[in-house]
Amino acid sequence: MNNKKIFLLVITLLMMAGTATALTWLRANQRLGTPAIKGTPIPGSVKIDIHLPENVAGYTSTNMPEPETVLGYLPKDTSYAERIYHSPDGFWIQSTAILMGADRTSIHRPDFCLPGQGWSIDEKQVLDIPINDQPPYHLQAAAWKVSQMMKDRNGEKIKVAGVYVYWYVANNEETPDHDKMIEHLTLDLLRKGALQRWSYISYFAVCLPGQEDAAIDRITRFIATQAPEFQLPVKPL
Repeated sequence: MNNKKIFLLVITLLMMAGTATALTWLRANQRLGTPAIKGTPIPGSVKIDIHLPENVAGYTSTNMPEPETVLGYLPKDTSYAERIYHSPDGFWIQSTAILMGADRTSIHRPDFCLPGQGWSIDEKQVLDIPINDQPPYHLQAAAWKVSQMMKDRNGEKIKVAGVYVYWYVANNEETPDHDKMIEHLTLDLLRKGALQRWSYISYFAVCLPGQEDAAIDRITRFIATQAPEFQLPVKPL
């Protein structure tokens, strides 16, 4: 082995050792940040009972227990809440909040989740939702139009449409982009030694093909009313 190869090997080993040392230090010294969503602490646990409101702007709701698939998939220190909100005209919205503990794998990419359930992602956009809180702020949320083929009662295939709206929020930080969330999480950990407890907030509703924009508008107005009930204000930039 020539001197150049020996030098490169030494540099590589030093970098690996430095990375391992840094990760060990971070694990030993990191502290958990403050959640950006409201809830009641569960004694003896970092988990909280998330307070999704029961009634919102004419909608009533049904509290949904944590699904078995979620219990088996998410880390044990993950806080989870889900409600189905029903409007008098039959329109419904599934509202879900997931709060990470010390394990960031609680927060996943929706790009994998929806296609795994058979939904095709047809169109993506970003919403700007004014939130009348104290202080008021603008919420950036991703909105997707989705669809899939299903069978009706007669066994005939029909196209079903849907909309999916989501964002990520931590203490005074919010983004509709998963990569940006990971970037913020990493920088906070390196600069402040704080592992921010990010939440993944999502909404889903089905609709007839061609009615996606109307469904997004309804969810947007729903969020403007619901978000201040369970999410702490994000400081305006």
